[in-house]
Amino acid sequence: MSKENLRKQLIYLRKTKFKEQGITFNQFKEVLQKINLKKNINIGAYYPINSEIGTLDILKKLEKNNFKISLPVTKKNKDMDFYEWSFQDTLKVNYQGIPEPKTRKKVFPDVLIVPLVGFDNNNFRLGYGGGFYDRYITKLLKFKKVLTVGFAFSFQKVKNIPINKYDKKLDFILTNKQIMK
Repeated sequence: MSKENLRKQLIYLRKTKFKEQGITFNQFKEVLQKINLKKNINIGAYYPINSEIGTLDILKKLEKNNFKISLPVTKKNKDMDFYEWSFQDTLKVNYQGIPEPKTRKKVFPDVLIVPLVGFDNNNFRLGYGGGFYDRYITKLLKFKKVLTVGFAFSFQKVKNIPINKYDKKLDFILTNKQIMK
């Protein structure tokens, strides 16, 4: 199946059947404990749209526990950077309809929570097709190590994601049912 057809099928399923399931803070904390991460790190995440698995409750608890959090700001040239954000800060809606931080303090996350449309046993992800996260991960890895954690519903797992040379394998995939390394 092509990436495009697989993407359409999985987004349709996500919108119609799986709105109430999610990932808990304790599940995410388990990933952080596996790699002994300290509290003075920056965690980059996404603001959930289009029935994506939620991140806001987890981000709220991370901030309450003194983690620094950040969200992406995308540009029309398909480039993306992460900017410091707090729940006390306002957001603005970008050209794609995605809430983004208004503040412009660029940060380089130590942990990156990545949205998924689909994933496979090899921890490759299927995104929306713009390549934003693959490009950002490539850019970030040129000067620092980053832990990548995909958030997904368990049903989004497929046998095989069609990949190309630009696709980035994730370190972990966390679903509502399991942690995959």
